[in-house]
Amino acid sequence: MDIVNAYADLGSYRAAAALCHTTHKTVKRVVERRARATDAVPPSPRPRITAGVQTLITDRVQATDGRITAKRVLPVAQAAGYPGSARSLRRAVAEAKALWRRQRRTYRPWVPVPGEHLVIDWGTERGLHLFCAVLPWSRYRFVRLASDERRETTLQLLMECCEALGGVPAVVLADRMACLRGGTVANVVVPHPAYVRLAAHYGFRPDFCEARDPESKGVVEALVSYAQTDFVLPSAGWADLATANAAVRVWCAEVNAQVHSTIAAVPAERLATERGVLRPLPTLRRALCTGETRKVDRLATIRVGAARYSVPPVLVGQVVQVHADEGAVSITHAGREVATHRPVAPGEVALDDRHDGGPAHRPVRALRPRSTAEIAFLALGPVAERFLRAAAAAGTPRLDTEVRTIVALEAAWGRPLLLPALERAVTYHRFDAASVRQILAAGPGVLTPPETGAWAADPLLPPVPVRSLSADALEAGQ
Repeated sequence: MDIVNAYADLGSYRAAAALCHTTHKTVKRVVERRARATDAVPPSPRPRITAGVQTLITDRVQATDGRITAKRVLPVAQAAGYPGSARSLRRAVAEAKALWRRQRRTYRPWVPVPGEHLVIDWGTERGLHLFCAVLPWSRYRFVRLASDERRETTLQLLMECCEALGGVPAVVLADRMACLRGGTVANVVVPHPAYVRLAAHYGFRPDFCEARDPESKGVVEALVSYAQTDFVLPSAGWADLATANAAVRVWCAEVNAQVHSTIAAVPAERLATERGVLRPLPTLRRALCTGETRKVDRLATIRVGAARYSVPPVLVGQVVQVHADEGAVSITHAGREVATHRPVAPGEVALDDRHDGGPAHRPVRALRPRSTAEIAFLALGPVAERFLRAAAAAGTPRLDTEVRTIVALEAAWGRPLLLPALERAVTYHRFDAASVRQILAAGPGVLTPPETGAWAADPLLPPVPVRSLSADALEAGQ
């Protein structure tokens, strides 16, 4: 270090050698070795020019569901102080979109159950309104045309659809249509009382999709698009609505009599099977291919013989080998077996719960309180959530008003008395504030029904002596 410092001060090999009592060759060798060691240190990485607006890019990609382009982000980024070029920003937006797609959501194929669901939706084309319904298992399609989307029209067409199907499904899944929706409380849809009466009369349960989530009802969205492009657009128009509905009946009979590309079967024939609801898998199965390669799709499944078979999610986008026979479908990757399934019918899905980390859970609509009354009501605990869901399922009118009134009862009666009253209201299906107030006013005077086989003791009656039945036995041990 003395030699290096002397050379830095004097700038001459000979002068530094004289000061350090050595030769100029030694000074040169030490200085050059020092320079090589300094040049070997890698430079520190320079921050990217888009680092200052990376949070802005991520927020815009998430807010637009991954649809925004770099062209629209550039003016906002420049206003936030971005000094770079449009090319650098395009690269950053593309990376943010790719990361968002990987983290957005995990897809799991829906396994339809015969006779379980009927999915309905409205579409519009050339001033006409298309009422579309489809059975997810049989893919049987029902389409009618109308001049409006009012509640009476929707319920009438829903009844006509049930008549055409020859039965009623267990659940009717619809979008959050304004004609069928009586209100929304904490993201729970309250069906209109007229819709509830129709559902109770026909014996099905009304259900509604998640808000702004068309992927949850893609089967009927595809039917709406198919009816628009294959029936309405190629036509030259109709004189009146009756003529249009006569034509759409012929079209429905035609498409339901053709082989569906997804299930590789005729929907009309599958409907005849679905009317029985409880029926085993068809014995006639499509012949399976053996020794072929398949690419794993984003659902972590492969298609063999028009049927889907699940594989571990880590293989998404990879190519696997399939060996199928009449008894099993074996899937291998890189010489290792990754999945084995029993053969299923065309259009069915074979799932292994181990591939998804466990069995599928029934989806539960999330509660998202927005108003002050909703927040205060749900703060009462699980009993308030059960009350809200049961009241919405019963089609309670003006449920938001009832919730505000019940919240006000806490100030007068206190939470320790209000919670048991809500529990009792849920038990006896009394979902209005007046009934909860009556339960609070009755207090402990209201008896709780005992369990089956329990002794029904009345606390208002005086106690009396009792004895067991064995005391009346003629012989001991009887």
